[in-house]
Amino acid sequence: MTKENGKPQIRFAKFKDTWEQRKLGEMMEVTSVKRIHQSDWTDSGVRFLRARDIVAESKKENVSEPLFISQEKYDEYSAVSGKVKKGDLLVTGVGTIGVPMLINSEEPLYFKDGNIIWFKNENVIDGRFFYYSFNGLNIQKFIKESAGLGTVGTYTIENGKKTPINLPPKKDEQAKIGEYFFNLDHLITLHQRKYDKLTKAKKSMLEKMFPKNGTNVPEIRFKGFTDAWEQRKSGDIAPLRGGFAFKSNEYCSEGVPIVRISNILSDGSVGSDFAYYNEQNYDEVYTLYDGAAVLAMSGATTGKVSVLYAEKGQKYYQNQRVGYFVPTDTCEYSFIRTIMRSQLFADQLSAVLVAGAQPNVSSKEIDGFEFMIPKSKDEQRWIGEYFTNLDNLITLHQRKLEKLKILKKACLEKMFV
Repeated sequence: MTKENGKPQIRFAKFKDTWEQRKLGEMMEVTSVKRIHQSDWTDSGVRFLRARDIVAESKKENVSEPLFISQEKYDEYSAVSGKVKKGDLLVTGVGTIGVPMLINSEEPLYFKDGNIIWFKNENVIDGRFFYYSFNGLNIQKFIKESAGLGTVGTYTIENGKKTPINLPPKKDEQAKIGEYFFNLDHLITLHQRKYDKLTKAKKSMLEKMFPKNGTNVPEIRFKGFTDAWEQRKSGDIAPLRGGFAFKSNEYCSEGVPIVRISNILSDGSVGSDFAYYNEQNYDEVYTLYDGAAVLAMSGATTGKVSVLYAEKGQKYYQNQRVGYFVPTDTCEYSFIRTIMRSQLFADQLSAVLVAGAQPNVSSKEIDGFEFMIPKSKDEQRWIGEYFTNLDNLITLHQRKLEKLKILKKACLEKMFV
């Protein structure tokens, strides 16, 4: 037992019993199936699972090139191996090992022998509890330790039989725990769908609200605007300013936070662990404020543009190799933030990055990028505000997703023994 007194740190009211540890091979048959040859694969019929299919489904991804076998082959082979039933668990034994799939229906199913371990549950353990136990730390640790030290680890039938599981003696408690995580996963899926839908909508609208190559008007625009757009260089509408080489041995535990490359995050925000510097006199040439669009000019995230959100009046310092798009009277800054984080920017960036070399870009290169922009600052403002609001909505769902995933991870640690 890993938790004190064989009880989880968090559990539902009324349940007091000590959990017990068993080996799965003592509770159920752990096996595989009679081998199906590649020549028996078909394009339709009974679903035939590979380990990579289980991994894809666990990530909510579409299975590429799904396989099937004929009904006749299924009947012939399942007469020997048995039929996968609702409540059984299939677990990957090769590739990304230890990924479980709970069988939720009696629909005919077959799988690749040796690649997948079959736990014939027969309702000995509540199905959902069984599934989430395999996602927990204890079983995953056992699988990785038993896989061996070779370059290609495997989870075998024998190790499947030896796999320890801690479980409450009452099926009611198992069912409660399984239902809780099922509902939590459902909530995560809903927010993921909303997030995916919004990101697709943003991509689509960026394509339609900016002129396509060879044109000077967008497909969709706000009412009242009819003028043709004009082509301008990035350096004319928002020149890129380089940062200052702050001395790392003079960093402080408090003071003005410094935006370094590591603070330009993949989600489009500026954050993580900041270094600090004593406030300097005449620091305007490297000071950043709320709403600043900054660019990673070297390193693994070269070309990533993020937006700094800060409290009113809070200043930040701009480190070397961090670029800042300086506002001008030519263009609304919300429009600048939008266009510099669009595919229009990314396409031009890829043209100047040298494959295989240490990635980096210069202010001169960025300032030379060309974009179509509206002549009207009002139209610029409308477009910028539209995408700012859309970005805020995307960020909201992204943060909810992150919180739910953190909650799930914590509960997996504390609601199992």
